[in-house]
Amino acid sequence: MGCMTECGARDVYAANCPCRSVLDLLADKWSALALGALEDGPRRFGAIKNRLQGISPKVLTAVLRRLEDHGLVTRTVFPAVPLHVEYELTPLGVDACRPLNALRTWVEANIDRFPASA
Repeated sequence: MGCMTECGARDVYAANCPCRSVLDLLADKWSALALGALEDGPRRFGAIKNRLQGISPKVLTAVLRRLEDHGLVTRTVFPAVPLHVEYELTPLGVDACRPLNALRTWVEANIDRFPASA
């Protein structure tokens, strides 16, 4: 691929590097928060929506689909009436949560350092 550096490493700064789409996914506010909402174990859609105050069902559905498409989350359907669907982190999702958790923690600890208009 054209995004490799001379030492063979990926280069997220290269325009055609596939790393960019993953960075775009993980840097998205709702993706980062949805992954964090699943850190304590599997959750149903409604529980995730309740945790992520302010997200619409349409946006949450799109976020969960993107996370699933990228292998960060699994969706399990349990045949019951009513239908029971749970979302859970994959091992890759658990790994992604480590830096995202650090970022969320840093933001909470430093929010007062930012200008009020930010």
